Amino acid sequence: MDNFFESLDLKSISEKELRRMSPIQLAYLGDVIYEFYIRNYALVVNKNKINEVNKFVVKFVRASAQAHAVMGLKEFLSEDEWGIVKWGRNQKTASSPKNASISEYKYATGFETLIGYLYLKNEKDRLEVIISKAIVIIKNMEAL
Repeated sequence: MDNFFESLDLKSISEKELRRMSPIQLAYLGDVIYEFYIRNYALVVNKNKINEVNKFVVKFVRASAQAHAVMGLKEFLSEDEWGIVKWGRNQKTASSPKNASISEYKYATGFETLIGYLYLKNEKDRLEVIISKAIVIIKNMEAL
């Protein structure tokens, strides 16, 4: 087999299979997906040295920013999507926040759970709309 990823059919993950996954697994993937989008955004809008780009990215991926974004998205999200956020938020984790309150850390985990969930559900359009809105919310927070 030349391409391992050809054997993976991520589009065939059912809702039932997604619900059997741990929210922490979804958050783990969601963290990567969200940071990927933010890094792309940072490189497009911020053509400075990579060190400055990295500082820019950190503002968007830190737990406090994600928590602020997901709370700002609450009214925009469907009832099911907010349920995914709460499912991730309420999950016990072995790690503790370094630069955020416990509440911020839990809501950031909920946000990442939603991102991972939408990615595996193959809802790219919805995923991108939510990330775009999160970026606007965080940019407005940074302007304060």
